[in-house]
Amino acid sequence: MIANKFAMLDKKKIALIAHDNRKIDLLEWAKYNRDVLSLHELYATGTTGTILGQELDLKINLLKSGPLGGDQQVGAKVSDGDIDFVIFFWDPLEPHPHDVDVKALLRIAVVYNIPIACNRSSADFMISSPLMKVEYDRVIVDYTERIQNRTIPLPEK
Repeated sequence: MIANKFAMLDKKKIALIAHDNRKIDLLEWAKYNRDVLSLHELYATGTTGTILGQELDLKINLLKSGPLGGDQQVGAKVSDGDIDFVIFFWDPLEPHPHDVDVKALLRIAVVYNIPIACNRSSADFMISSPLMKVEYDRVIVDYTERIQNRTIPLPEK
């Protein structure tokens, strides 16, 4: 398979997302990591972004609330190269009306080889990585040929 390299600059474009039961957790994490986050361009969905912007006194690019399409906006930004990194504190025990959007975002992060942290531990390890401070070439598999060459079963006549 062919792969392409895309540079993540030293100033990363980070999306911050949290389900309702995890917003306080994300806020505490973001306060602790405020100095590092201030070096990057931040995006966040709906209420999460509003809370983070007020509490951290940082510029946050606001997207829609998750259930209103915010998770899909993040996914679109990932596929367009406008998001390098996702911190998504999701609640695995609570059903959400937009669970399919969450799954789609996780899938698109894998397709585009985007680091994604779904809990505080992985977020801690990722944000403290030396790679956060430097340009990084992420390798993205080019699935074009695979998609074009797949056979789709058609109904028999």
